[in-house]
Amino acid sequence: MNTTSPSGADRFVIGEKHLDLTPLGHSSLLWNWQGLIIHIDPWSAQADYTRLPKADVILITHEHQDHFDPATIHLIKKASTKIIANPAVCGLLGEGTVLRNFDTVTVEGVLIQAVPAYNNSPGREQFHPRGRDNGYVLNFDGWKVLVAGDTEDHPEIRQVAGLDVAFLPMNQPYTMTPEQVASLTKTLKPKILYPYHYRGTEPQTLVELLKSSPEIEVRIRSLA
Repeated sequence: MNTTSPSGADRFVIGEKHLDLTPLGHSSLLWNWQGLIIHIDPWSAQADYTRLPKADVILITHEHQDHFDPATIHLIKKASTKIIANPAVCGLLGEGTVLRNFDTVTVEGVLIQAVPAYNNSPGREQFHPRGRDNGYVLNFDGWKVLVAGDTEDHPEIRQVAGLDVAFLPMNQPYTMTPEQVASLTKTLKPKILYPYHYRGTEPQTLVELLKSSPEIEVRIRSLA
C-alpha cells in the first residue's frame, strides 16, 4: 500500500510500519524508516540540510562532487551516525564503513547490500570504472529498494531480484539512455520505478517506453 505522509513524502506501508521517502533532487534522497533517518548522497545544491533531520545512516555511492559533499555530511551527522560508502569515499573522509561491491551490512535491522555501478559502453568506461562505485539495495522488512547509483545496464545489476522500488539514473553519457532504463526496468520488474539523476533528459520519454508494462508504476519526481 502506498500513500502520502503528513509531511508530503511518499509513504510505503509495510505491514504495520511506515517507510517515508523524500526525494530532494538529483540523486539525493531522504528515507525515514520508523524514525531511522537515512540520507543517500546528500548534496547541499539539492536542499537546505539545516532544515532536515540529522542522519542515523549516510550512504554515499561514489566520490563525484554531485554525490559526495563532505560539508553536508558533517552538517547532518551525529556522534552516532553510521557512514557507509565505497572505499574511495571512506578514504577521503577518513572515516566510515567500507562496502565493496556485493558486501553487506545490517544497521538497525535494515540489510544494506552494495551492488556494482559502472559504465560499460565503449568510450564511457572512464566515467565510472568497474569495481569502484556502489549502488545499494536496502531491505526494509522484506521490502526491497534499489538505489542504483551512477551506472549503466550491466550483467550484475540484472541479477538483482525481488525489487519493490528501483531508482535508476538516466543521463547519457554518464549513466543510461531512456531506452537503457526501460530495458533494465523490464528485467528487474520493480513495482515502482523512479527515474533519477535525469538532468538533460526528458522523463516522459521513459513513461512512453514503459507503457507496454502497466504493472510497473513510473513515478516522476523532481530528481533532475
